[in-house]
Amino acid sequence: MRILFLSGWYPCPPDNGTRIRVFNLIKYLAARHEVTLLSFSSSPEPVSQERLGAMGPYCRSVTAVPYQQFEPHSLRALLGLFSTRPRAVVDTYSPEMAVLAKKVSGRETFDVVVAATQRAAPYALLVDLPRVFEEVELTVLHDKFARAENLVSKIRYGLMWWKQARYMGRLLPQFDGCTVVSERERDLVMKIMPEYDSLAVVPNGVDLEVNTGDFGTPKPDTLIYPGALTYSANFDAMEFFLGDIFPLVKAQRPNARLRITGRYDGVPVERLPLGNGAELTGYLNDIRPAVAQSWACVVPLRVGGGTRLKILEAMALGTPVVSTSKGAEGLAVTHGENILIADDPGDFAQAVVCLLGDESLRAKLSANGRRLVEERYSWKTCAHRLEQLLYQVIEQRRNSDG
Repeated sequence: MRILFLSGWYPCPPDNGTRIRVFNLIKYLAARHEVTLLSFSSSPEPVSQERLGAMGPYCRSVTAVPYQQFEPHSLRALLGLFSTRPRAVVDTYSPEMAVLAKKVSGRETFDVVVAATQRAAPYALLVDLPRVFEEVELTVLHDKFARAENLVSKIRYGLMWWKQARYMGRLLPQFDGCTVVSERERDLVMKIMPEYDSLAVVPNGVDLEVNTGDFGTPKPDTLIYPGALTYSANFDAMEFFLGDIFPLVKAQRPNARLRITGRYDGVPVERLPLGNGAELTGYLNDIRPAVAQSWACVVPLRVGGGTRLKILEAMALGTPVVSTSKGAEGLAVTHGENILIADDPGDFAQAVVCLLGDESLRAKLSANGRRLVEERYSWKTCAHRLEQLLYQVIEQRRNSDG
């Protein structure tokens, strides 16, 4: 296939969930097909030649344009309050990307266009090809609405959810197919559009080759949370863990340490009770040694959607995982077999303490976690599901065109 791939995030370096997903899907599609990438830079700054070149081995050509970050107090965003579309869609629309998508699709021949994330979706509509919306995500906003605890929040998130659901209800019929990362996301799409039948669950995966090797010896009583605090769900998870769980762990394991990796610029870290064994590492160019050298990866998420790359990558590296039900949502995991799951602060703390004190349990979760990702969550397997959907929508379009 000749694939025009539109991405809302530039995939290199693959250092957050969306970039990792886009990078690996393109990598595995490129092994069998021809991919042309048009991407936003993920920031107002241009993508460097070095980063553009990094996608060269996988793409026939690569072009990136600056992304206009959502500014809630800008004129366009304020006008978006009166639009039936989500404010971010109104505020971040890029005429430059629109011109580029029409220009490239007009001068070259493609079989299908893929729009990765909602950022890229509007520009696929400008291309007269079979269209696939890759990774429809609704859970995060829906959960904020469902969990709102006061009237103001309920009204605010209720309006945002109404706009999002209405927008998706108009957008999805213009796509020949779409993907979601979990059954939970699938259920929300079907709630909005019960008749939509070209939907594939393409979970997140892990690169087994990249996560195989010797990355150092695990250090006693070391915990890790691999997640940038600039993402609100990660910050909430660390507020919960450091405030309600970690003190209970320290009471029984005084030498326990927690390393929180990832960016935290612009984040109110003063709200986090750091110290006493809890530290911020900042962004790590290679996170694998930090994860592999930990006795446990903790994932105390309470909000968010999708399936957790941090869990899959920890399992691939042989690091046992303790997670909330929300953190493990969408993954085919089994408590006590390949993961420990607890939601109450006391239960979560006890699961961590139990794991730190039981070498045989750590060995069991390590081996079974690695086996699970080998059997079900390799990126090759995940990309194959997307590939099958692309073939399907191309064939459907050909048949409908006679």
